[in-house]
Amino acid sequence: MTFGSSVPTVNVGDLSAGDLLLDVRENDEWEAGHAEDALHVPMSDFAVRYGELSDVIDDGRRVNVICRSGGRSAQVTAYLLQQGLDAANVAGGMEAWAAAGRPVVAAGGAAGAVI
Repeated sequence: MTFGSSVPTVNVGDLSAGDLLLDVRENDEWEAGHAEDALHVPMSDFAVRYGELSDVIDDGRRVNVICRSGGRSAQVTAYLLQQGLDAANVAGGMEAWAAAGRPVVAAGGAAGAVI
């Protein structure tokens, strides 16, 4: 089964400051390195923590969903679309983010790495 083939995507280069970025990677991945202003809700906790997201996106902004390479984020994007939200999968995930030279920070604020 291929996930993400029918969900909207956005390229890292098309994202700008102020865009809502939802990181759905697990805690160890997040702690190793993430986009500084991203909201972190791991996919494994998504159903339980969905309320946190709905509190943040009540302004109707598009939710740009990111994981390591794009598979998990495509699944979450599909779910958000089913809920009637404006959502897009970030093509290539955090690997593309880092390759584009976008900052990656670790949990303590030092330079991070995508794992």
